[in-house]
Amino acid sequence: MKKSTYFQLSFMMFLEFFIWGGWFVTMGIYLTNTLGSDGGETAMAYSTQSWGAIIAPFIIGLIADRYFNAERILGVLHLVGAVLMYQLANAESFDAFYPYVLGYMIVYMPTLALVNSVSFNQLSDPSKQFPRIRVWGTVGWIIAGICISRIFLWDSESGIADGLLRNTFLMCAIASAVLGVFSFTLPKTPPSSTERASISTILGLDALKLLKDRNFLIFFIASVLICIPLAFYYQHAGQFLGEVGVDKPAEKMAIGQFSEVFFMLLLPFFFMRYGFKKTILVGMLAWTVRYLLFAYGDPDGMYFMLLIGIALHGICYDFFFVSGQIYTDSKAGEKYKSAAQGLITLATYGVGMLIGFWIAGKTTDAFAISETEHTWNQIWLYPAAFAAVVFVLFALLFKNEKVEYQQ
Repeated sequence: MKKSTYFQLSFMMFLEFFIWGGWFVTMGIYLTNTLGSDGGETAMAYSTQSWGAIIAPFIIGLIADRYFNAERILGVLHLVGAVLMYQLANAESFDAFYPYVLGYMIVYMPTLALVNSVSFNQLSDPSKQFPRIRVWGTVGWIIAGICISRIFLWDSESGIADGLLRNTFLMCAIASAVLGVFSFTLPKTPPSSTERASISTILGLDALKLLKDRNFLIFFIASVLICIPLAFYYQHAGQFLGEVGVDKPAEKMAIGQFSEVFFMLLLPFFFMRYGFKKTILVGMLAWTVRYLLFAYGDPDGMYFMLLIGIALHGICYDFFFVSGQIYTDSKAGEKYKSAAQGLITLATYGVGMLIGFWIAGKTTDAFAISETEHTWNQIWLYPAAFAAVVFVLFALLFKNEKVEYQQ
């Protein structure tokens, strides 16, 4: 691969996740403190990720894969996203905010698959080359948090009070416009297929027959259920840190991305030594431990507990979701590989997290003291208990089996 191509793909990944990390983490703080939103409205805003994940396969399967080059679709979607981001910055109420964030996630979620398509089309050895490109996405997410917390101080106590988090949307609008224009310079990635695809193929429903396998069925159900406590983290962790007095929450949340890089490197060794079941159980258990740390930690004497809870993100995400993707790939075989991954994505980021965001919003509202104050130690016990139940059920019902890991 040419150095120029490596730079192009790396810069594309950097901006792709800089944009997402630049507004998604602090949106809960912004909605609560600037727009006066309650837990239900915050849940609606975060649920747009799930709606985007549900709609994304149609955009990719019906349009990008069959009629237009992936890099051109990527450019158009990010240019549209830049306009929507600008409108989010100017929204004065949640009612005005919601249609734009819904529209934005519908155009953004398909780009996650598109940047992968553009990358893989240029790689001769994806297993070795893609991680060196994808890691720049994690770097982009981290840099976004540092910009918000260290450079611009938008999520400082005074910055939140003055509504400066509004600027995160402007920053991401600029980044989205840059990526939109830059995308048209990316290596050409023509349509992968000219054949007409059915709706069941696009949504991955062809892989439903895998559910006849008892182990895969248990894994599938566990994947949906574990996304319910996961939604609590995505939706309320930033808001929680801000409310309890943690300085620069966006920067602190970036610790989770550093952790993700570390545990991604550790995962192959853990997976090969201990196998799939133990690996995924560690990932599930990490969710329970994280929420207990959040429940009993505080920014004064127990500050370290909050930081450890954030740092567990690498285990929570990599050991469950990445090992789950490996397991799905091994069970599906060549014929249903893509369909199976699409089905798991639809079930987790679509259905599972959609339910989770709603439950998280209701739970948070139930323990609201005021618009900007909640009994967080009680709130976090709910996802901790839920994750523990999923852990126990999976440990008892899933029969251990050997899964090959191809490095």
